[in-house]
Amino acid sequence: MSTAQQVPDILSSEFAENPYPAYAVMREKEPLIWHEPTQSWIISRYEDVERVFKDKKSEFTTDNYNWQIEPVHGKTILQMSGREHAVRRALVAPAFRGSDLQEKFLPVIERNSRELIDSFRQSGSADIVSDYATRFPVNVIADMLGLDKADHARFHGWYTAVIAFLGNLSGDAEVTAAGERTRIEFAEYMIPIIRNRRDNLGDDLLSTLCAAEVDGVRMSDEDIKAFCSLLLAAGGETTDKAIASIIANLLLHPDQLAAVQADRSLIPAAFAETLRYTPPVHMIMRQTATDVEVSGGTIPAGATVTCLIGSANRDGSRYREPDSFDIFRDDLTTTSAFSAAADHLAFALGRHFCVGALLAKAEVEIGVNQLLDAMPDLRLADGFDPVELGVFTRGPQALPVRFTPTSA
Repeated sequence: MSTAQQVPDILSSEFAENPYPAYAVMREKEPLIWHEPTQSWIISRYEDVERVFKDKKSEFTTDNYNWQIEPVHGKTILQMSGREHAVRRALVAPAFRGSDLQEKFLPVIERNSRELIDSFRQSGSADIVSDYATRFPVNVIADMLGLDKADHARFHGWYTAVIAFLGNLSGDAEVTAAGERTRIEFAEYMIPIIRNRRDNLGDDLLSTLCAAEVDGVRMSDEDIKAFCSLLLAAGGETTDKAIASIIANLLLHPDQLAAVQADRSLIPAAFAETLRYTPPVHMIMRQTATDVEVSGGTIPAGATVTCLIGSANRDGSRYREPDSFDIFRDDLTTTSAFSAAADHLAFALGRHFCVGALLAKAEVEIGVNQLLDAMPDLRLADGFDPVELGVFTRGPQALPVRFTPTSA
């Protein structure tokens, strides 16, 4: 166990600029670090993070979400365990897989992507981040829920404040206050809509949640509000960064971009490799239920554990040439990359595996396909080098591109 004397602090500007060299040192020399500012134990090796997520011995809990997530969302499915978690997951999961996803929401995804692309396809230039990626998933979620997309700016403001709260590792008081305000503002916005929807059920996701029942259990207004808040933040932020990252990674590897352009069936492989190589979420926390032995020492019971997904996904003991982006790698299984059997850690694993993984996959596949159709000679703007930013979540902040204008 170490107190991180040999690596940059995770709150430092050096780490934020490029965490990957620090991750390598952590994995090799300091796989277990006590981090005083966040009062947490940091783990960085694939085998340790995978063990925490799969948690076959009930050694880890999500009790940390009581203070990390509940202040901004209310109580969510992420905090639940046992039968309570199983029932809540059964209530919400059907909307994100199978016929509901295929029949109800794929057209919503396709339409929202096309509308955004139509706004710039004739211009010959765009910023993939600001013109598309930050808007697309939020618009999709609003449409799925049957909310007014004219409120996009409010949705984006709320989820930005929530993500800032979750990543507020330094404890900035203003960031904390802004995040907590979103819970009040979002409740004031959503609760009247939920109550009205209960009386006027439609074909949207919000109606599905209002009507869902499992073993005699239905979701309360507060349950639905909290889930919608979580969906907006988690689905908006992660898909936003995933789309920007997959395009950036392909642009930086022209041979692989050409391969994807020629064979669109490679898009899932490119997405899976992006989730491994540059995951949208770089760290997830858990709490120990008992003393736990991991690489480098023992984590005591009741401690917060910071699991470094961004490091684990580049562990050389698990992946060949882990610091290379390679959509053709044979040590990452694309067919299971969007399920609880995934062999990357970007969606977590086990009972808290991301419920929206298939929705994200659909958004990325449709979005990348339509972007490549509209921009067959897609290229970076002259002199621009994509730069990732962020510690808790991470991705390109801008991605200006050029292309030959096309008509709809």
